[in-house]
Amino acid sequence: MENIVALAKRRGFIFQSSEIYGGLNGFFDYGPLGSELKKNIRDCWWNDMVRRRDDIVGLESSIIMHPKVWEASGHVAGFTDPMVDCRESKQRYRADQLFFSPVFYKPAQKFLGYVAILEADEKTMMKDWFKRSEKLRHISGFLASGDEIGEALSFTEIKEEQLSQVLGPNATVPGTLTMPRGFNLMFQTNVGAMSDASSVAYLRPETAQGMFVDFKNVVDTGRVKLPFGIAQIGKSFRNEITPRNFIFRSREFEQMEMEYFIHEDADWSKCHQEWIEWCRQWLLSIGLPESHLSLYAHPKEKLAFYSKGTVDIMFAYPFGVQELWGIAARGNYDLGQHAQASGKPQEIFDEATKKKFVPHVIEPAVGVDRILLAVLCAGYAEEDVKDEKGNVEKRTVLRLSPRIAPVKVAVLPLLKNKDALVGRAKDLHKKLQRRYAVFYDDGGNIGKRYRRQDEIGTPWCVTIDFDTIEKPGDTFTLRERDSMTQKRITEADLFALLDEKVY
Repeated sequence: MENIVALAKRRGFIFQSSEIYGGLNGFFDYGPLGSELKKNIRDCWWNDMVRRRDDIVGLESSIIMHPKVWEASGHVAGFTDPMVDCRESKQRYRADQLFFSPVFYKPAQKFLGYVAILEADEKTMMKDWFKRSEKLRHISGFLASGDEIGEALSFTEIKEEQLSQVLGPNATVPGTLTMPRGFNLMFQTNVGAMSDASSVAYLRPETAQGMFVDFKNVVDTGRVKLPFGIAQIGKSFRNEITPRNFIFRSREFEQMEMEYFIHEDADWSKCHQEWIEWCRQWLLSIGLPESHLSLYAHPKEKLAFYSKGTVDIMFAYPFGVQELWGIAARGNYDLGQHAQASGKPQEIFDEATKKKFVPHVIEPAVGVDRILLAVLCAGYAEEDVKDEKGNVEKRTVLRLSPRIAPVKVAVLPLLKNKDALVGRAKDLHKKLQRRYAVFYDDGGNIGKRYRRQDEIGTPWCVTIDFDTIEKPGDTFTLRERDSMTQKRITEADLFALLDEKVY
């Protein structure tokens, strides 16, 4: 993971936000290659989800919405994480993670098993904490004996006298932790000239609600019929207590969500399974290896009361298997809540039964940043290769799919001081630029230029050499990134190859 983060900075994929001022935790900037890669991921998703389907339309809703939207959705009252502060270290922790909450861990699970599923950067801290905090085992309901988690109490049932025995992860004496309290994850702001209670608004924590509150507008103007979907790509904001693992969990992120509305009598389970498979196949189409993907079905006891089922597509990141894409069957809860709160019916008329009903919804929701991190992790490789003289050297390569690679092809004149080579290379570069993201490079020997393109994930390099100028046929040397094989190709064949592999 350290090598991937270093590559992302060195090659201009991702920078720490406000780095010259020391950075701001949980916020990141995408550099020249990162912004191109991110745009390609968005474009692939939009083309496949919206433009190449007849049953889904697009939407772009505002980031700041009426505060009653978030009251109706439950975010104002319930979008919270339990939080404790340490008076000694001045650090803040998630209570449900700190106190072995039964929401996450089964009774009688071994403590070492608990450590094994933690984020990698937390393991050492938690092991050390457990060794130092012997009194933990005496807290009724948390540890039955030794290193086992007993029939657990919820973190909300912690008593102050029990907390007084606990040694915080970075504390030297017990009793420095505050009582758990709810911490709302929404960023609050004010709209208008006055900064009082009447002007309070929020940066949206998800894009989904914009599609629900515009549901009737889309139905009335979009000529849509059930089943149909509304898709959106946009920024969301969550004031995470502990953002971590690079861009995996951050405070500003971008989502790609779709709400697929179905009849109340439709087979929701079948529709749910179809969208799970669609999402899985889409991830494979942008180059994620099937071996890194798995499915996790949320158990019934962990589902929201209105949820019929949720399945996460998981990805094996270097820091552990984590959620990548969630596909939820949400019933008609969201539309029902907004109908009740606004007083505006969110119904559709069924011509067959002559009745009105509120549609149910299947929601596939994924983060652009998490996909970008996944393709970097899956594509990154270091290998030993031989140079033109037979010497072994280390090659760093990003095996990105041509669909999302930030640079599709690099144009390289063999020598930069030969006008004929440079002129032909620039001519080809200009033609390619009209349709693709391409790169022109004439600096250094050809081997080093190949290595630079390998490191940023460019699928192909085209070299303009003396055969291009001196032999009939006007062919170039085409080098393929992954195999490093080379062959002669014409300009027409090059454009045909790009059309086939990129779109």
